[in-house]
Amino acid sequence: MTRTASSPGAKPAPADHEAGRLRSFLRWILLLELVGIEAELLLSGHTADFWQSIPVALIAAALAVLAWDAAVRRPAPVYCWRAVMLLFLLSGFLGAFLHYRAKAEFQFEVNPSLQGTALFWEAVKSLSPPTLAPGVMIQIGLLGLAWAHRHPALRDSWGKQEHVSEART
Repeated sequence: MTRTASSPGAKPAPADHEAGRLRSFLRWILLLELVGIEAELLLSGHTADFWQSIPVALIAAALAVLAWDAAVRRPAPVYCWRAVMLLFLLSGFLGAFLHYRAKAEFQFEVNPSLQGTALFWEAVKSLSPPTLAPGVMIQIGLLGLAWAHRHPALRDSWGKQEHVSEART
């Protein structure tokens, strides 16, 4: 009978150890990125209206879920984390659209003769607000989903990932 890494008293396999180190490294990257972006958003006054407060609230939620996961090491925070990271992805695309729209409106006010691709390029080239800055929310969302992929808290008592087939040929 072969012992698996999830068997009581079994030592973790080298692959499990490496995955754990990578997951820990990703957690630190996420933590630093979340704290840094939150500080930047708050210091720049990115809370003027409802739409601007969305990334601030999502980052606060992500930090709370990371702390929750560190405290309890159960499946619930990982599932919650996945949901928050999906909201990060959505907010990143929405933010890019809102940044572009604000810039296009401003460029059109400055030069009403701009239309079509000329308006698009002028809006994209202007510096404020940065059109692709919300892309950091997409980056965090993807990195966060990578951190939660095959998370050890999602293993059932038999050592299999929930909702994932382990059978391979």
